[in-house]
Amino acid sequence: MGGDDDRLRVPGALPAPFTTIAWRLGHVIVGVLGARNGVHFGHEQVTYDSFEYAPTATQALAQLEREYRRWTDGVAAMSEDEFWAPCGPGKGGWADHPMAELVLHINREVIHHLSEVCLLRDLHLHTIRQDAS
Repeated sequence: MGGDDDRLRVPGALPAPFTTIAWRLGHVIVGVLGARNGVHFGHEQVTYDSFEYAPTATQALAQLEREYRRWTDGVAAMSEDEFWAPCGPGKGGWADHPMAELVLHINREVIHHLSEVCLLRDLHLHTIRQDAS
């Protein structure tokens, strides 16, 4: 399976364009959690093009918290049979995979991208401290 962010890459760009904290948050909120919450747990359908992105960091964090809570609540409410059943038709490359496998993938994506956000915040903080010295 390709990564969820493959469509956002610039063909032939080497190295790939640097992605910002805002891009990474948007990717997690919309592409990783929001789209899955719509498909699997009955919330509104969102796409990268239809989503209303937050204009501030505080609002983006509120969106992230909402989508993460929807995801974790949805997963927690699944029966064991639902957890091990295939994701089903219309779920793209995940159709034949058990929901348990998708849950692991989504959780890994959240950890991966939000770890990058933490690293970028740390680098920014330490860059400012060094510049001020």
